[in-house]
Amino acid sequence: MKVSPDRALIEQRQLERLREMLGAVVPANEFYRRKFAQVDIGRIDSLERLQSLPFTTKSELVADQQEHPPFGSDLTFPLDRYIRVHQTSGTTGKPLYWLDTEESWRWWAECWKVVFAAAGAKAGDRIYFAFSFGPFIGFWSGWEGARALGALAISGGAQSTAQRLKSIVDYGATVLVSTPTYALHMAAEAKRAGIDLANESAVRITIHAGEPGASIPSTRKIIEESWGAKCFDHAGATEVGAFAFQCQAGALHVNENEFIAEAIDPASGAPATADSEGELVITNLGRLGSPVIRYRIGDLVKPSYDTCPCGRNLVQLKGGVLGRADDMVVVRGVNVYPSAIENIIREFSEIEEFRIETFERQAMRELKLTIEPSAEQGSTAPLAEKVAAMVRQRIGLRPEVELVAPGTLPRFELKAKRFFKL
Repeated sequence: MKVSPDRALIEQRQLERLREMLGAVVPANEFYRRKFAQVDIGRIDSLERLQSLPFTTKSELVADQQEHPPFGSDLTFPLDRYIRVHQTSGTTGKPLYWLDTEESWRWWAECWKVVFAAAGAKAGDRIYFAFSFGPFIGFWSGWEGARALGALAISGGAQSTAQRLKSIVDYGATVLVSTPTYALHMAAEAKRAGIDLANESAVRITIHAGEPGASIPSTRKIIEESWGAKCFDHAGATEVGAFAFQCQAGALHVNENEFIAEAIDPASGAPATADSEGELVITNLGRLGSPVIRYRIGDLVKPSYDTCPCGRNLVQLKGGVLGRADDMVVVRGVNVYPSAIENIIREFSEIEEFRIETFERQAMRELKLTIEPSAEQGSTAPLAEKVAAMVRQRIGLRPEVELVAPGTLPRFELKAKRFFKL
């Protein structure tokens, strides 16, 4: 890859921050001192040499917390330096507990400030967080980012969906922060209550995280039409930080001022080839209290280093987060990602919720979709056949499709669990 002068400057700054971070962390952090015991950190004098360091994995971190309860040994400072504790959602196993120092928490806020600013939010905006504010880190850091931005932060904790909708309208919220699933659920509830969010609310920007939905074209289209607002994606993780933001041109950028991103072949761990899909690997540069170095996130992405129409030279993740490496399943020789199925299903305005299952039948893996139409729909008899035909046309598979009554499938405030391997 030919490196432009702007990219050369980005990478020079990343290397300087990386060396500074390694110099501070490795001697003091028990987890990484053990992990890098055989590595001469002083030899990491280029970003290419960063690739000589071993990966960090979630299973390692879980095992470390089990061996060193409750917080593990990925701690650079004494415990009395830490002022925040949160945890992962636990959707793929035991949740991780994660600590932040005052410095790291300010770093989180600045990362989220970048997310807000890129979407067009500014001081004076009223940002509504449709979030329970439980132990899952979720949008706690976004709340801090709103403060750093100078915006009015409005909590949706301990409120029902109906109460949240009323608050959004009554407070004149201009920015909504939620999972894409919950934004759609609120829109459906508003419609049932006779509330026209596009005209009765002041929301002009929606920002989403927790799922890839906001980068899925049909999902994004429904959110924008329902709320009368521009929809923006964001990517982050409890262990990593708020590492990506969506610009006004629609590209999802890695915040390379604070993170180093790599893409690898999920099977071999070798660097992914240019313009191909790979598993995202992240090193955060400003979270010294509990860093992750070459952390395999599990997200599949397609990086591009072309200059964005927005003018940024920060790496773009084409199409956003494409899916999870562990979610891809082969059905009759076809690679199937849940996000591809969602993109199809969301094109049917009659469908309010859905579930995807893959299972073995006579030594063959099959695909089943359970779809729930909205209560306002009349006859839905042809819907299952239409969905099956569209999936076959788009991805070359004919799924089994089951139609269930309105209100049958669960609703989600945080990460939606719609994909099941049986």
